[in-house]
Amino acid sequence: MNIWEAVLLGFVEGITEFLPISSTGHLTILEKLLGYSINDPDITAFTAIIQVGAVLATLLYFRKDIARIVSAWVRGLLNPGKRGDPDYRFGWAIILGSLPIGIVGLAFKAQIETTLRSLWFVGFSLILWSGVMWFADHVGRQNRTEGSVTWKDTLIIGITQCLALIPGISRSGATMSAGLLRGLDRVTVTKLSFFLSIPALLAAGLLQSVSEYKNISDGVGWAPTLTATAVSFVVAYLAVAWLLKFIAGHSYSIFIIYRVVLGSVVLFLLSTGVIAAT
Repeated sequence: MNIWEAVLLGFVEGITEFLPISSTGHLTILEKLLGYSINDPDITAFTAIIQVGAVLATLLYFRKDIARIVSAWVRGLLNPGKRGDPDYRFGWAIILGSLPIGIVGLAFKAQIETTLRSLWFVGFSLILWSGVMWFADHVGRQNRTEGSVTWKDTLIIGITQCLALIPGISRSGATMSAGLLRGLDRVTVTKLSFFLSIPALLAAGLLQSVSEYKNISDGVGWAPTLTATAVSFVVAYLAVAWLLKFIAGHSYSIFIIYRVVLGSVVLFLLSTGVIAAT
């Protein structure tokens, strides 16, 4: 992979990671258009590793919130009298909500990296999950804020997040939809989506870095991989700031329309033989 392709892929990852439009779906489509075999181990590893840049952007942007939550969680572990702190409970809720995708991801690792990488899955998932997002956006009561989030909320949201292992559904799209159906407001579910992304994406990226180190070295190369990760960090930081401001006063309609259009284009190109599925 040349550096300019790495910059392009890192840019797309940074923009799409936290928007409910599927970063993995976008990367899979773009990697295919650039001529790569999207099922190759180095490409699947590259896709997971550059997401670490977006995670680091989240850590930086929410550093004060994260420090507050971690501090309260540690205090609660050491002192039972501190366990009434909402941040202590919120810390446990994040941990619990992060477990399902880790378990499912490891259990179905082979299928996720091969069968589910088909662009047919990407195209249909983009369109079909748009219906779920529309439903959640219109029926969600949005009468609950961050202070009311419970372990039950994050467990349900965390289980729903597992569906994002199918490229095209979108991790943020899945978590936001589940959160809205639990009655949480858009800003709360968006922030919660950010927090739940940290352990999931960081673990996936580190696992691929270690297990696929040689394939990266012999394939796309570490220089392009690290370049794409750095670009995704910068772009994702800007995307997080924009999304929080945008979502405070808008529905998900623009993202839903975009998903349907993109999914339809992908399916058209596949059905006409312009591009192959893998």
